[in-house]
Amino acid sequence: MAGGMQRGGSGRSLAERAALSGAVPDAPVPPPARPAAPPPGRGGEGRHCWVHDPPDAPGTWPGLLVEWRQQESGWQGRVTYAVPGPAGPMLVESWLPAARLEPR
Repeated sequence: MAGGMQRGGSGRSLAERAALSGAVPDAPVPPPARPAAPPPGRGGEGRHCWVHDPPDAPGTWPGLLVEWRQQESGWQGRVTYAVPGPAGPMLVESWLPAARLEPR
């Protein structure tokens, strides 16, 4: 059988190839490849961190790192943190430069 016994050059499993072909509608599609690793020593996603001097609230605030992205200007972390507001604590979500984030 031509090509049946040799491993394909794509590096994908049969299930992945079937999912991408559309031949098996309920097959899971593999997640996209992750970008290069975030800055060393910065911790991973879903980790507590210190947020230093965000634009809306100078000072240091406890936060949660949600994800990383790499821009031309360097790495940025998407974080959530709470700051005092006029009616009590406000939850803020923002992309900040990696230099403003510190692992806890």
